[in-house]
Amino acid sequence: MPTYITLADWTGEGIANAKESPRRLQQAREAASAHGGEITDFFMTMGEHDMVVVSQFPDDESCAKTMLKIGGSGSVRTQTLKAFTEDEYRDVMDAL
Repeated sequence: MPTYITLADWTGEGIANAKESPRRLQQAREAASAHGGEITDFFMTMGEHDMVVVSQFPDDESCAKTMLKIGGSGSVRTQTLKAFTEDEYRDVMDAL
C-alpha cells in the first residue's frame, strides 16, 4: 500500500483542548481504518509542526477522504505528502 506522511498542527481549538488529543488520535486511527488504511507511526514533535503521522492507504482517494474527515474536526490542520519507500525510490531512479 502507498505510504503517506502527514504534518499536523493544532488549531487554536485543538491546543485549547490538548488533553483530548489522545482520544482524537484514536478517532483518526478509526477513520483511517474505515477507509482501508492504517496509521503506522505517530510522533508528537517540537519545531515547525506539532505532529508527524505515517500512514498507509490503498490509494490517494482513501487517504484524501480520511484527511478531510480529520481536518473537518477543527482540531488540526494537515499537510499530507505521498512517500516512496527506498525500493520504490530506487525503481524511479533506475528508470531515469
